[in-house]
Amino acid sequence: MKLLENKNVLIVGVANKHSIASGIAASMSEQGANLAITYQNERFKNKVETLAKKWGSDICLPCDVTRDDQINKVFSELKKNWEGVDCIVHAVGYAPSNELDGNFVDVTTREGFKIAHEISSYSFIALAKAGKETMKGRKGSLITLSYLGSQKTLPNYNIMGLAKASLEASVRFLAVSLGEDGHRVNAISAGPIKTLAASGVKNFRKMLSYNASRSPLLKNVSIEEVGNAATFLASDLASGITGETLYVDAGFNITAMGPLEEIK
Repeated sequence: MKLLENKNVLIVGVANKHSIASGIAASMSEQGANLAITYQNERFKNKVETLAKKWGSDICLPCDVTRDDQINKVFSELKKNWEGVDCIVHAVGYAPSNELDGNFVDVTTREGFKIAHEISSYSFIALAKAGKETMKGRKGSLITLSYLGSQKTLPNYNIMGLAKASLEASVRFLAVSLGEDGHRVNAISAGPIKTLAASGVKNFRKMLSYNASRSPLLKNVSIEEVGNAATFLASDLASGITGETLYVDAGFNITAMGPLEEIK
């Protein structure tokens, strides 16, 4: 039997085939999940619909996570197709590009702070709030995506680091809030992957090279590897795990210093 056989999964955040959300969708589809995919706006509609069909899904809905009416409509539409939702995957993150380039204190603005936190952090809570009723009685799983910048400083990551720290805190609070209903809430802290969202961070290619050279496995991770980790967290095999941040970064997060022979 496949890990997610007959599980109904909503995936929010697919932009293209290179998205981490795409890796998650592919893995979950292979493991028997029924998928519903959302797209941000008309610009992404055709591309995301094509991907959804590839994963065997004919449920593709618009969802701007800054609008509660659109979020609520997604779950209203899902009720027409499914008896309930077993898993919600939140793969959304954004900050204005001008705030991801330069000295943190110089480039950070009040407006940029609000935008980054609303889209990257609060939207996960909004999905949990709107989806709570459809997950009732199903011992659901909620999964979001974070990054090491939530815990440690990284060049140019700036305001996104604060937003991801907020997101990880929301995972813990949501885990307690939804735990009485049997729902689990976890985050995956993935290593750097070349995605549309990551392209907004200045010198991201250098970050990729550095990460590969410093991680214990001497490589960067793929969207498939992150997808497999998400499938595990959504499955009954992870029934005792909640409120956690799982690192899928080839071990980079455990390192503090490179080889001493490189020091002159």
